[in-house]
Amino acid sequence: MKKHLLVSAPLRPVLTVLFVVGTTLLGCTRPPASSATTATAAPTDPPAFAAIREDELRQDLFELASDSLRGRRAGTADELRAAVWVAERARQIGLEPAGDDGTYFQFYPLRRLTVAASTRLQINGQPVALWQQAWVTAPIEARLDAPVTWLSALADTARTSLRGKVVAMTLLPPRPLPAPKMSLWGFRYIMAALNQQTAVLRRQGVAGILLVADNTAEPQLGFVGHRYQDGVYQLPAMATAAPTVPVLLLRQAAGAPLQTGKARVKADLDLNTFIYPSVNVIARAPGTDAALRQENVLFSGHHDHDGIGDPVAGDSIWNGADDNATVSVAVLAIGRAWKQRPGQRSALFVWHGAEERGLLGSRWYAQHPTVPKTSIVAVLNADMIGRNAPDSAALLGSTGPHRNSTALVDMALQANRQFAKFVIDTSWDDPKHPEGWYFRSDHVPYVRAGIPALFFTTLLHPDYHTPRDEASRIDITKLARMTRWMYATGWAVSNTPQRVTVDPGAKLER
Repeated sequence: MKKHLLVSAPLRPVLTVLFVVGTTLLGCTRPPASSATTATAAPTDPPAFAAIREDELRQDLFELASDSLRGRRAGTADELRAAVWVAERARQIGLEPAGDDGTYFQFYPLRRLTVAASTRLQINGQPVALWQQAWVTAPIEARLDAPVTWLSALADTARTSLRGKVVAMTLLPPRPLPAPKMSLWGFRYIMAALNQQTAVLRRQGVAGILLVADNTAEPQLGFVGHRYQDGVYQLPAMATAAPTVPVLLLRQAAGAPLQTGKARVKADLDLNTFIYPSVNVIARAPGTDAALRQENVLFSGHHDHDGIGDPVAGDSIWNGADDNATVSVAVLAIGRAWKQRPGQRSALFVWHGAEERGLLGSRWYAQHPTVPKTSIVAVLNADMIGRNAPDSAALLGSTGPHRNSTALVDMALQANRQFAKFVIDTSWDDPKHPEGWYFRSDHVPYVRAGIPALFFTTLLHPDYHTPRDEASRIDITKLARMTRWMYATGWAVSNTPQRVTVDPGAKLER
């Protein structure tokens, strides 16, 4: 293992700035008073919908999803700059800091494993360019210097012992294939094929695996390969043992010599380990009831996205306007409304970091909340709420087995009937839906922690996880409508005397 860095060097200046900001402007335990008038609300009062304004949503969206924040990738200075932007907006609104040590921030460590730059690969003595012609599919320390056994099919594994050998073959299509039109189809094709094929080969005790892209995988290698180059992110508690068998994925031209039966491979594979900071931003608006204000209705989204990647049509910035700047600015708008007309219970606002790296910010907060975990009455999470048909939306967690609180679902559906009036698509809540969309956002760690939770979304679209997810493509009117629905649901939770609870026996299917 080549390096163990506590904090990567490029982030040190940003951390210095965050320290200064956090101990001055954002470290105040009492933010400057808001210009909005605060009035005590009765349970029958209507929500403050007028505080959710399209012009403010648009301004915030175009700033957070701008090229200047470079896609807000977790573990980078860009994500931390986005967090400061969100925290400053929360301060301007007049929301109280609810993070660690009287600030708006909750930092946590990301453990990142990457393939080291010292890694080298040769076939028949000729160098093969890493990240152009070959990809190491998981960071690993390994040395290979051996002849290559070419396999024409997996059936060849039954004909001779492969223990200790380096084997190569063409990548085989996975079974079953990803569903037609499934998001990130090429990525899922390659990942499923790799998992299935390498599982068979590892059972044979091979020392190394070289897979040559088939015709379907070949044009996807630039996009998928960028993910391999980026490495693996984990929370420290999630750390798993590094793989013991190296797996390399090659372009067809680079892999052609392997099929001769006389090829030899030499590989020196090294890995780096880094610890990066990521951050949740947390703010709070106190409720009006002396007893119920100790309880919190949690509104959540994530402020990170995918950062810089291989250019698509000349654009290398994954801006993440819908995913998930729409929700980040919606939560700010809900904060403005709550300041203008507080509910009886308090509102807690959490902008998670590192969602795109595996729900890491929400996993951290669910395990290390800055308020008593028992005080969190419900979690209203959203992801991607600004695209697709104007009158359509989805509420995941509203049908079994994903529904964990019937009372909470009823409040959300009533708020939709009364205010938003969307046509609700329930098909994506089906556990058999090929996208598995329910499990891909920040409500899941809270559900697993036994807290009532819902997932508001307007679902996927062709620009998902591409540089085309730009602010100019967002339907601002629909975004405002989704924001009001989410807010009205939280308003009902806040002002209903009886606390919503988890249904007896609620259990996710996975």
